[in-house]
This record gives sequence, C-alpha cells and structure tokens, in this order.
Amino acid sequence: MDEAGPEIGRLIEMMAKLPGLGPRSARRAVLTMIAKKASVMEPLARAMAEAAAVVRACRVCGNIGSAELCAICSAPKRATGVLCIVEDVADLWAMERGRAFGGRYHVLGGVLSALDGIGPEELRIPALLERVADESISEVILALNATVDGQTTAHYIADQLEGANVEVTSLAQGVPIGGELDYLDDGTISAALAARRRF
Repeated sequence: MDEAGPEIGRLIEMMAKLPGLGPRSARRAVLTMIAKKASVMEPLARAMAEAAAVVRACRVCGNIGSAELCAICSAPKRATGVLCIVEDVADLWAMERGRAFGGRYHVLGGVLSALDGIGPEELRIPALLERVADESISEVILALNATVDGQTTAHYIADQLEGANVEVTSLAQGVPIGGELDYLDDGTISAALAARRRF
C-alpha cells in the first residue's frame, strides 16, 4: 500500500491478521475508519489501548478480564463442584450465552495436536488436574469441540482423571461432529449441556 503511506499500509496488514478479515476486507475496514476518524477510528484506538493496558488472563480458570480473578471465578453463587472444560475463551463465552451452566470453567488454551507440536504441557492441563485435586470437584464436563483434536484432548483428560473420584461427562446431543461451540446457537448449547452423558 505504498500509495497510501506506510502507516495505513501497516494498519491494513494488522487488520488482515484478524479472523474473518482478509486483505480486501481489511482495506475496506480501514477506509471506513479513516472516513469516520472522529466517531470510529479515534474511539477504537482509545478502547484498544485501554484494553491492552488492563486485560489479563484469570489466574484460576484462564478466562479474560481486568482483574486477577475473572467475574465467574469471583462470583460466590457459581457452583464450585462442577467444572466445565473448554478449549478457549470464545467457547467459554458461547457456553455463558446459553445461560444453562451455573458452575465454573477451565480454559485449556487450545487442544492437543501432534502435528502442531502441542502437548499437555503447552496447554493448561496440569493446572486442570491440580484444580480437580484441590477444589473438591465432583464433576468435570468436557465441552470440547467435536473435532479430531478436540476429542483426542477429551480422551486424554478423561484418562488423566481416572481414579480421581470425579464424574467425567461430555456434551451430548446438539453438537454436530466437526462443529465448534462458538458457531452454535444458544438453544443448541443449552440442549447439549442438559443432555450431557458420562464420557
């Protein structure tokens, strides 16, 4: 983007790295922001700077927020004996949109993948095993995506929890094979959570 100047070129490059935005969509977004500099671009830049300064991962579950403990982990009314395991924060938010789960979460930060060199130590699986031992967890719900890597991760976690005196369940009907939680509607997530079964 030499014709627009290096600053705009860098902005387009950065925008194009976002999911769902390719170079073309990024150019359109940047042009819109420039056209509406005072009402869109400047407030967006301030909001991004503020978020970058305060957003952090919850030290317990891996959710994101602006405090050491996220709103879910610090809520006294959340059931402490049931732990829902999700791949990433987007999946946690998808579960919360369904408003069917009143327990706590554990964000793995990805799934096991031999091809990508992602093993248990690269994920928050050791922290999960510690939580199960330390927090008197009675049930672990494996709410992982129905992909090969998601199911491999679910089986690995279930094996690691063998003998831990905890019931291991997984989401049931409504989650299609190959489906990802972030793309499911709220009713489907609620039905899947309500019909969970032993893993």
